[in-house]
Amino acid sequence: MKPKEFSIIPTAEELASFDRELQFCPANNDSPQTLSHEQVSQYDRDGYVMGVRIFDDAEADELRAYFDELLERTLAAGGDSYSISSAHLKHGRVYDLLRHPKIVACVQDLLGENVVGWGSHFFCKMPHDGKAVTWHQDASYWPLTPTKTVTVWLAIDKADTENACMRFLPTSHLHGHISYRTSDDTEDNVLDQTVDDIERFGDPVNVDLKAGEMSMHSDLLLHGSDANDSDRRRCGLTLRYCTPDVTAHLGWNDKGVVVAGTDERGHWANPPRPAQD
Repeated sequence: MKPKEFSIIPTAEELASFDRELQFCPANNDSPQTLSHEQVSQYDRDGYVMGVRIFDDAEADELRAYFDELLERTLAAGGDSYSISSAHLKHGRVYDLLRHPKIVACVQDLLGENVVGWGSHFFCKMPHDGKAVTWHQDASYWPLTPTKTVTVWLAIDKADTENACMRFLPTSHLHGHISYRTSDDTEDNVLDQTVDDIERFGDPVNVDLKAGEMSMHSDLLLHGSDANDSDRRRCGLTLRYCTPDVTAHLGWNDKGVVVAGTDERGHWANPPRPAQD
């Protein structure tokens, strides 16, 4: 069966057709099992955790080799380096990463016992590709309510300031939904929204990650990245997780895989692992 295709960015009209609760939901976890108490506190306070080691160097090298082959196939089929979206619905290896015990255990410390994984997208900035990701909140794009999604950004390549690593604006997630404007064609923005006047939120933090490490951030945290002007590629796999009580509109519940615990409502489709890696 051919995987269902989903719009990466729903239209403003689609998002306005239902109510969304757009407020940060803290972890409030006094007994984390995998993350440290300070990491959980940092997530609640600053909206992110970073530098969490998942794979050793050999495992990271093997994962990069897998992505290299997947990217080659995607480019040959007419896609680009940003085209590999909802990848867990098409590629068994990505489905396995969405369910990876080490990753899921970290997410559970922020979301609780029951977790749904619903998103997977490779954000791959090729050398000198000229595209930035302007300041935005993930929740602005998604037909989900309430805002209880944690995004894992798993570094496929080493990410640093030279090759345009992500940047976070600490505590911006505590401001609720922040007004944005639609980006114009001159901005070479990978997405289509821009939050201006970010100085009011303080200084950004660079998310330097070694290959095999991950960061985690709230769906209301302002983040972005500059264009990659270096000679090095910068690729990361975003994995999106929420609690089962989140309601997904526009058919996005079809993406959701129960990766821990249960979905008592049966709202999320829980698709099986694809046969193709």
